[in-house]
Amino acid sequence: MALVKTCRGFVPKIGTNCYLADNATIIGDVTIGDDCSIWFNTVLRGDVNTITVGNCVNIQDGSVLHTLYQKSTIEIGDHVSIGHNVTIHGAKIHDYALIGMGAVVMDDAEVGEGAIVAAGSVVLSRTKIGPNELWGGAPAKFIKPVDPAQAKEMNQKIAHNYLMYSKWYDNSEEIKL
Repeated sequence: MALVKTCRGFVPKIGTNCYLADNATIIGDVTIGDDCSIWFNTVLRGDVNTITVGNCVNIQDGSVLHTLYQKSTIEIGDHVSIGHNVTIHGAKIHDYALIGMGAVVMDDAEVGEGAIVAAGSVVLSRTKIGPNELWGGAPAKFIKPVDPAQAKEMNQKIAHNYLMYSKWYDNSEEIKL
């Protein structure tokens, strides 16, 4: 069972139909919408400020979400996919965005609706990524525009696939060796 823990009087709020992997950690001032999946070894640490996750969001294995004390918060919109081993620190991610595997998104950065952050990218503090833009590199820079319909379709498909994957674990059992 996932570790869901209060901190400083804040109790995490988890929406309906969510999947929390056995070793996911959700602490403090965290609100997670409906139909979300929080995968293995993922940490949402709302000990120093607020983390808000929309509906139908998947936060994949090994990702870490945290903020700056009294300075930054995390806001994640609906139908967002956060790839494996992503670090988000005090940023805003709009609806239908995709954050690629191993990316880092720093404080006060903003990722626009339907935008894509390429795997391994480092989005520096206060960077503003516009809607339907592809950014990549370290530090991340604008690469090209993304077709809005194509981005929405792709990101919605990934988000729904992860909701489907999470159902595979409903009746799974731990095997004792």
